[in-house]
Amino acid sequence: MSLQKEENTLCFFINGKKVTENHADPETMLLSFLREKLRLTGTKYGCGGGGCGACTVMVSRFQPATKTITHYSANACLLPLCQLHGAAVTTVEGIGSSKTRIHPVQERIAKAHGSQCGFCTPGMVMSMYTLLRNKLQPSMDDITQALAGNLCRCTGYRPIVDGCRTFCQETNCCQANGVGNCCLSGEVNTEEPEQPQLFDKNDFLPLDPTQELIFPPELILMAETASPQTLTFQGERMTWMSPASLEELVQMKTSNPKAPLVMGNTNIGPDIKFKGVLHPLIISPTQVKELFEVTQTPQGVWVGAGCSLSEVQSLLEKLVIQFSEEKTELFKALIHQLRNLGSQQIRNVASLGGNIMSAYPNSDLNPVLAAGSCKVSVISNAGRREVPLNQDFFVSFGKTILKPEEIAVAVFIPFSRKGEFVRAFRQAPRKESSFATVTTGMRVFFSEGSRVVQDVSIYYGGMGPTTVSAAKTCAALINRPWDDENLSRAYDILLDELALPPSAPGGKVDFRRSLTLSFLFKFNLEVLQKLREMNVIIDELPNKMQIHPLPKEIQPSLQEFQHVSNNQSNLDPVGRPIMHRSAISHATGEAVYCDDIPKTDGELFLAPVTSSRAHAKIVGLDVSEALQLPGVVDVITAEDIPGKKVRPFGGYTEELLAATEVSCIGQLLCAVVADTRAHAKRGASAVKISYEDLPEPVFTVEEAIEKLSFFEPRRVLEKGNVTEAFKSVDRVYEGEIRLGGQEHFYMETQSVLVVPVSEEKEFNIYISTQAPSFCQEAVAETLNIPSNRVTCHVRRIGGAFGGKVTKTAILASITAVAALKTSQAVRCILDRGDDMLISGARHPVLGKYKVGFMNDGRILAADVQYYANAGNTVDESVLVAEKIVLHMDNAYNIPNLRGRAAACRTNLPSNTAFRGFGVPQSIMVVENMLNDVAMVLGRPADQIREINMYKGQSVTHYKFEFCPENLLRCWDECKLKSDYSARCKTVDQFNQQNRWKKRGISIIPIKYGIAFTDSFLNQAAALVHIYKDGSVLVTHGGTEMGQGIHTKMQQVASRELHIPPSKIYISDTSTNTVPNTCPSAASFGTDANGMAVKNACQILYQRLEPIRQKNPKGSWESWVNAAFFEKMSLSATGFYRGPDLYIDWDKMEGEPYAYFTFGACCSEVELDCLTGDYRTVRTDIVVDIGRSVNPSVDIGQIEGAFMQGLGLYTLEELKFSPSGLLYTRGPSQYKIPAVCDVPLQFNVYLLPDTYNPHAIYSSKGIGEPVLFLGSSVFFAIKDAVAAARSESGLVGPFSLDSPATPERACLACASPFTQKIPASKPGSFKPWALNI
Repeated sequence: MSLQKEENTLCFFINGKKVTENHADPETMLLSFLREKLRLTGTKYGCGGGGCGACTVMVSRFQPATKTITHYSANACLLPLCQLHGAAVTTVEGIGSSKTRIHPVQERIAKAHGSQCGFCTPGMVMSMYTLLRNKLQPSMDDITQALAGNLCRCTGYRPIVDGCRTFCQETNCCQANGVGNCCLSGEVNTEEPEQPQLFDKNDFLPLDPTQELIFPPELILMAETASPQTLTFQGERMTWMSPASLEELVQMKTSNPKAPLVMGNTNIGPDIKFKGVLHPLIISPTQVKELFEVTQTPQGVWVGAGCSLSEVQSLLEKLVIQFSEEKTELFKALIHQLRNLGSQQIRNVASLGGNIMSAYPNSDLNPVLAAGSCKVSVISNAGRREVPLNQDFFVSFGKTILKPEEIAVAVFIPFSRKGEFVRAFRQAPRKESSFATVTTGMRVFFSEGSRVVQDVSIYYGGMGPTTVSAAKTCAALINRPWDDENLSRAYDILLDELALPPSAPGGKVDFRRSLTLSFLFKFNLEVLQKLREMNVIIDELPNKMQIHPLPKEIQPSLQEFQHVSNNQSNLDPVGRPIMHRSAISHATGEAVYCDDIPKTDGELFLAPVTSSRAHAKIVGLDVSEALQLPGVVDVITAEDIPGKKVRPFGGYTEELLAATEVSCIGQLLCAVVADTRAHAKRGASAVKISYEDLPEPVFTVEEAIEKLSFFEPRRVLEKGNVTEAFKSVDRVYEGEIRLGGQEHFYMETQSVLVVPVSEEKEFNIYISTQAPSFCQEAVAETLNIPSNRVTCHVRRIGGAFGGKVTKTAILASITAVAALKTSQAVRCILDRGDDMLISGARHPVLGKYKVGFMNDGRILAADVQYYANAGNTVDESVLVAEKIVLHMDNAYNIPNLRGRAAACRTNLPSNTAFRGFGVPQSIMVVENMLNDVAMVLGRPADQIREINMYKGQSVTHYKFEFCPENLLRCWDECKLKSDYSARCKTVDQFNQQNRWKKRGISIIPIKYGIAFTDSFLNQAAALVHIYKDGSVLVTHGGTEMGQGIHTKMQQVASRELHIPPSKIYISDTSTNTVPNTCPSAASFGTDANGMAVKNACQILYQRLEPIRQKNPKGSWESWVNAAFFEKMSLSATGFYRGPDLYIDWDKMEGEPYAYFTFGACCSEVELDCLTGDYRTVRTDIVVDIGRSVNPSVDIGQIEGAFMQGLGLYTLEELKFSPSGLLYTRGPSQYKIPAVCDVPLQFNVYLLPDTYNPHAIYSSKGIGEPVLFLGSSVFFAIKDAVAAARSESGLVGPFSLDSPATPERACLACASPFTQKIPASKPGSFKPWALNI
């Protein structure tokens, strides 16, 4: 009996402490165990699918065979607890904390300003920490590889990379420290005063490897002495068995052929989590030695199927050094694929065998292994056999030729022969950490001295349900010379052979077909180059035809800002680059977010149930099965709401829970309340809803226009006489552009915890929202209680970007109903997939324009019509439409201008506010129009922009006067700093010398209005207490979501009270300290709340004046103490009315903004015309933000907004099915920018010597304006595409919709290969995804 008990105890270490678990549930992942069982909440939940890196931890194991300890990073969300027997896990709490000592990695990321909202920071820290445990002095390449699997939505990555760069070998070079002029370049100008730096690396703690946690000796002993034994863990619904030997594994698999083998859980894990797959038994063969053995033979190498992809990669890298070049062709091709397959965290756990056996259609490795004639050794009860990896191996989607009971033990990778060439290519939506669109492995063999093909093998992934062989194409090449004639025939055969139906799953059909040809062409160029090197052919390949990989070396970048004036007191922190006040606790994992708040006794969890139809009547709602499930307590429906069942907005209402009819997939219907997260989710999937479909749902703006489905009012602004002006111009051009939507992808999903206070219906709400008062009001009205019984607390938000206002209030209201009904605390934390489905996104927009201009480039008339896809409820869509027309002039004085905007009502989830609030869509259409004008006239776009810019004292199209001087200064400064005119020439030169790669460059201005047009939203209040010990507590109405508002408020209070910031504390934002607050939005948080804090501090400082006069030499503490004894109030509220803004839509005039923030941005890209892949080579941004309150925070906002804009215009695509279901519900389908997308040189300059009388300390709002400047990358891509098109004889304007993904860029290049693809007739098939 004791043996049985012994056997089932899981034993491992976390942060040096032993953990024994007697009843480990196979369904429990390390992440939930850390957070819920051990209360180690530094490791964050970001996506649950290994795609964001927020839950990165380090796993260490002792290898008895080599007597070494291996350390690797892994995603805790995919790491089954049962797999950790004998391992040591290190989390962010284990490497350092503010209570003990902080680790240099934590310190450097914080002090280099690499943390804004802080939610991704622990994951970043752990990825970097693991790298340093394995390599004390990493290279820049090591760092970018280590961080490739960690997403950040706030910073733009540059400061994170800069903080990590300080660990590099080349650290002592000034280049690595972010100093612009390198001592090596001999350009140091001694005259100039020294530029202020954002951080000083001399302040950093040195990295001391002797201070790290040691590997637990007990685990070494356990690994060396214990004989392997079968481990069995029994859970609520699943059993986990880990056999001790290969024989036992074979027996287990024979008895349970359907049980999956799990090594890294990167395939089975997401299936269980996202598809609801249930496996009663899981077999984990991690103890089976044979699966990890590597054997070399004269023909090649056998690699154990259990080896992780990282191990395979390092093994192959060693073999490449060890053997001659001709023997390692296949190895090099595999290394090429492995470098970009998944992320470091995924490659560290995913196994070679798992990758082959999961038989994904777009597998990176399978086409290469198949083309390279690899084979798999399999074992079963019937014995061993070897199975070739060829076209017969992959039978159908996710299925191989192996029998269910067979186990892959090892994979044979052969050496290549002399005259044999192997290449691998892949194209993915994002360069790193992304599933491929199309992959290929190609091998060709020539006998010595000949160009006649002896053998050729070509396989593709992503071209059907399985890895496919291009057998007919190969047959056409074999025994023939490798020359243009035979290859051009091969392209045509390949096109016929790999035909994809136009409605194929995954879409992008023309692009995928085009890639198969492009890859074969790339292979052709490489083979010709090799044949030349071997002197088989003599004719030179013109340089212009060669293809080199895109550049990827990150260069040091500049951040220029002004010193504070010499006469500013050293104690005054305003204008200095002060670290975010919570950065250290972000980096140590001590910062508390909503879901980190400890559970209260009896707390319940709420999971929403959403509609699966886009437009239907609800016929039945059956909750009986859900209520039978273990742990389920109740189901909340619309009938349970005691107060208002709808939320009013803009003259329309939105139901909290739909009762009779649904108008989109993802609409909230009811919610299941249970004792745990897992039980609530299972309960939610057991709720049965029956529908009766309603006719003709509306999805696209075209359908809405046709059916006149709009949210009123529609908005119009006009100046001059547009119709008349069109008659007197030289030319008229009409065009249009579509902009896709954008998911907020804040790292922390929607989170709320409602705690009932036991008397008088009082509720405390801990919530991640930008608008605490809005939530308070919503909850009070829903529960039918006064607002004074509801207190909303917001300590910090893990990113928001506009997406945590309207839907958050609805989720809070539903959760509060559950808390009222059950009389228990209720927590609701949305899964990433539900969050993306429910919470809405940025509005997709269709912009149509007609523009009249003269031959000299002056635009005299423009008529622009905007259609925004609002979704199923009004939300803030009409306000977005208003801001669209208010900003449509951007930087240009067009004398006759008309703008019309309509919010279209459709059956998609309702779209909402998102950083920029319509402006990024509005100006994009206008800038595209200017680009078209330039192309029609055949002139550089920057000249057309310059000719039409506002100059001198100006008036906007809504009759608002302003001075554009700083706009023009930003433009000129940007041209100067970026060396624009010289680089334009270099780009042209590059394009003449390269046929298949093109560069493009673009410079774009922005004029962005700051503040809310609805004047009442511009007010703010603050409450400041001074305690007897001299410490100060500040609260204000702004919420901290990474934009550094609390840090800036601390700086304001410090200046006004003349005390150091260390005496000032800001705890949280709550409705019981500052009532009736306005949302933190519209880039106005610092402007409004700063003035309120300033007001309160000035009142208090004035109050203390008589005391200071009595004792002028006294200390702050002595004055405060004296004031108390003289019975003076040491508390004050501050208030700021805000500017009185308005817009009169009937008169088409007004003063909707307090002032403008100006900027300009120049970006250059390099584009691979054959695949559409691109790199942003350099970006220079100049912004006028007045006098910055905190340059490090403001530069962080500029870089973060730019990268979010780069995502919007070039990368991020929301895809909906023809029935209106969002396909892209997580980071594996939806790609936000990662480290690989940062411009290789990323320079930010704050315009010097400017001031702004309209805001605190002459600063300016900066949160939103720069997002639009990400479009400079779009227009640079468009410029590169235009250069590619001219090679095919195409000139003049062309259509390129946003985002300019590799697919769109490649097809727009119109290369000879894309032109071969026959077009599918629209209407003749049902596309896989809607064109929203």
